Amino acid sequence: MITFSATTVLVLALIAAVVLSIGVWAYSTANRLDRLHVRSDQSWQALDSALARRAVVARAVALAIADADQAKRLSALAAHAERACRTDRETVENQLSGALSVVDIGELAPQLVAELADAEARVLIARRFHNDAVRDTLALRTRRSVRLLHIAGTAPLPTYFEITERVTPAASTGLEVDTVRTSARIVLLDENDRVLLMRGNDPATPDISFWFTIGGGVEPGESLRAAAVRELWEETGYEANPATLRGPIWRRVAVFPFNRELIRAEELFYVLRVTAFDPKPGNFTTIERRSITGNQWCTPADIIALDQSGETVYPYHLDELLPAAIAAVASESELEVASIR
Repeated sequence: MITFSATTVLVLALIAAVVLSIGVWAYSTANRLDRLHVRSDQSWQALDSALARRAVVARAVALAIADADQAKRLSALAAHAERACRTDRETVENQLSGALSVVDIGELAPQLVAELADAEARVLIARRFHNDAVRDTLALRTRRSVRLLHIAGTAPLPTYFEITERVTPAASTGLEVDTVRTSARIVLLDENDRVLLMRGNDPATPDISFWFTIGGGVEPGESLRAAAVRELWEETGYEANPATLRGPIWRRVAVFPFNRELIRAEELFYVLRVTAFDPKPGNFTTIERRSITGNQWCTPADIIALDQSGETVYPYHLDELLPAAIAAVASESELEVASIR
């Protein structure tokens, strides 16, 4: 009969614990790598779509410029960009960027200038998101322990995408072009699943009103969560703990005129549930005092009614998005960021 000493049992138990710990770590790391690869793939698809849209706008620009040779070259480069394979894409897209950079936008209609600005802003932001996803994936993939255990399997390494970033001037439209602004927003829900919306207008067009969620631009050195709760207090007087925010759950890229500037915004949305209260501004800025005219707790039916009345609600289709926000605020699992309009 085989017997084991206490020391042997202890050693075996320690070995089993180590093996189990390695197994758990390898399993969780593999799952994390899988999510990172999915994120990289999705970010590339978003970038590919943004580049394709820019090519479409470039062809429209080519039709609008007077120089026949320049128009022909721009149109050819746009077509080449749409057909280029992944390995040649950077070179071709940089050539297209160069061709767009020498276009005299004074020849273009203001609407086309805005379309070009929007297309290039989307490329810029999508490229940054893609490269961030690649960076995070490579940081984990290149760890020695991950490589030694072959946790990533045979999945190919994702690659960065580098193209020239250019700001499209818009002097011919009478607008000053802002740089890309990151904004933090909050889908603020009450106990009855209503969302708090602010009513406002562009000071340049005070007769046109629209509705939007709480939030605003992130200040230098400020985190997204800190910006979101600061904006919440400034616009409603409600003080929230940044740690109570869920998300971000949505990401929206928008280019729009406001106060005679062309704003390029990347908006990230958090969700927070509170007990309904009467919003009172905590500290409106000068521009907010001019542009924010009211607020309302809204059901999906209210949002539809506002849209139908001609007062647009941002983000678009918020009535259809609210169930996802309601589910997110109750969820304890890791949330995926969805792109919205």
